[in-house]
Amino acid sequence: MDVERQVEYWRTGSVEDLAAAEALAVRHPRHALFLAHLALEKVLKAHVTRTTGDVPPRIHDLLRLVDLAGLSVSSEQRTFLARFQQYCLAGRYPDLQRGQPEPAAVAADLAHAREMHSWLLSLLS
Repeated sequence: MDVERQVEYWRTGSVEDLAAAEALAVRHPRHALFLAHLALEKVLKAHVTRTTGDVPPRIHDLLRLVDLAGLSVSSEQRTFLARFQQYCLAGRYPDLQRGQPEPAAVAADLAHAREMHSWLLSLLS
């Protein structure tokens, strides 16, 4: 397996998904948050690939991916990722949706996701 090719696959997908999330934020906030989660998931899978030299597991748990990648994250970052995990589940399982999130919460969560994504990308360089 070409590790760097796989890393680039995950990195590129994460950037595209974050851009889509930001484009959808106002009109489709649940979809935006789902895609922002997917962007973080993909950039973490790039780290897992780089660390393990193998294809990352087919999981969506951000904290598990952090651990598999061997990344050192702050307690604040862990708390954010644990809470942000809800958007993966709500996007996949309609019975877990709690209605539309408030615009201010969407903006704050997307800003934090963007910050985390940027930091994770910088670590890949």
